[in-house]
Amino acid sequence: MYELAILARGGVLLTVWALAAGWSRGRLTGCLRREGRQGICRGAWAAPGKEVDWRVRATALQLLRPELVCSHRTAARLHRIELLGEDGGRARPGLLEFTAPASSRSTRSTRGDRNGARNTDRNTDRIHATSFLKDRDWSVRRGLRTTTPARTVGDLIRSCGNREEAVVAADSALTRRAVGGVRRDPLVRYEELAAELAAPRPGGPRARAWLPLTEAASGSPAESVARLRIRDAGLFPESQPALRAAEGRVLRPDFLFREAGLAVEVEGYAFHGTRRAHDRDVARFNALQTCPEIRRVLRFTAREVFAAPDRMTATIRAALTL
Repeated sequence: MYELAILARGGVLLTVWALAAGWSRGRLTGCLRREGRQGICRGAWAAPGKEVDWRVRATALQLLRPELVCSHRTAARLHRIELLGEDGGRARPGLLEFTAPASSRSTRSTRGDRNGARNTDRNTDRIHATSFLKDRDWSVRRGLRTTTPARTVGDLIRSCGNREEAVVAADSALTRRAVGGVRRDPLVRYEELAAELAAPRPGGPRARAWLPLTEAASGSPAESVARLRIRDAGLFPESQPALRAAEGRVLRPDFLFREAGLAVEVEGYAFHGTRRAHDRDVARFNALQTCPEIRRVLRFTAREVFAAPDRMTATIRAALTL
């Protein structure tokens, strides 16, 4: 009979592994208590002192149910795709989402909601049952079976509740970004997203209508939403144009109304982070005003973009008439 520590994988122990190794249920229960192991979900235990975060829970659930594939917002976290909630307050960080074949045990043994998603062992976790999950739709990412970036964004756009959420996710995947302190290259091309959304699936027509609103040059979720709000107001600036400051370096303002010489900058909540980053931002702001194309710069915070978009667009419109 093996010790429990030997049976565990990555700090996760399944009850079925211990029973298969010869442990009786009574002896196993006593040992789990004495060692101080933590329950992750039914049938899965974490090592004493191990932080049971979302990745540990996802690992345990995939060990218990090999048919589960991380998808939607969970896959977005693994791929470092930014979502609207990261700037707009709508994300649910504790939520785990998976996709599984509709005929699998996981989808048969759990109760679905109106959107076809089903609860797992925790009320906050969901399983999306589908008949459209092929081997090419997923790979292993950071140790977890995860939908590919194209499939992840496609799922998010097809299932999300509004245009802003869809465009924010797509913009992030299309763009080179620094997310969570990690720089990454673009995850998907526009053509790949178009091909993913061409499949006849629920939510497809609406998703295909939103896809042309994406912009690969967008730099943050707040900037994506600002662009949509500005265009809703009948204003159509350039996004991230390359300008040269007097000192010679190339700068890219978020938006530029070239004829009016007006640049518009949007700052996310976590834009500065440190005093050094704030100093760089001040220097960049000053340098931006030395570009020959620019006569005036407007700056808006993410809070203004999300909470008072009409005021933002009115300020821009007034500046354009000066």
